[in-house]
Amino acid sequence: MSKFTGEISNEILKQIEDLDKNCDKMFGEMVSEGAKVVRDNVNAKMPKALREVITDNNLKITKVYKTPYDDAINCKVMLQGYFTNENGKKTPVPLVANLFEYGRSNSPYPKHPFMRSSFNKSQIEQAILKVQNKYIKED
Repeated sequence: MSKFTGEISNEILKQIEDLDKNCDKMFGEMVSEGAKVVRDNVNAKMPKALREVITDNNLKITKVYKTPYDDAINCKVMLQGYFTNENGKKTPVPLVANLFEYGRSNSPYPKHPFMRSSFNKSQIEQAILKVQNKYIKED
C-alpha cells in the first residue's frame, strides 16, 4: 500500500478557507455579471419597433437567488410590465416580445429572434472570469 505525506503552506490554506467562506457571494456576483452581459445584448439586438417602447423598467435582472431543491445560484433577465395604447387597453410586454421572438403564423412580419441570440457564451465567460480573478489571485 502506498502512502503520501505533503505539506501545504499557510497562505494557500488561508486562501482556500476564504474561498469557502465567500463562495456564495462570488458565485452570485459571477451570475449577476453574466446576466448584465445578456441584458446588454438583448437591448442591442432588440428590434427597433420594440426598442422604441421598452423602458429600463421593462427590461430587468432579478435578484440573485438560490434554488431550494438543488442549491443552484440563479438570476433572470426578463421583460415585464404592460404597454398601454391610446384607448387605454393594456398589453403585456412579454407577450409582444414573444411575438417578435417567435413570430406568428398569420402575420406578414417574420420572426426576429433577439432573446435567444443574446446568450453569447464567450462574452458571458469573460465577464464571469473577471469576477473569478477578483477572488482567486494567481501568482
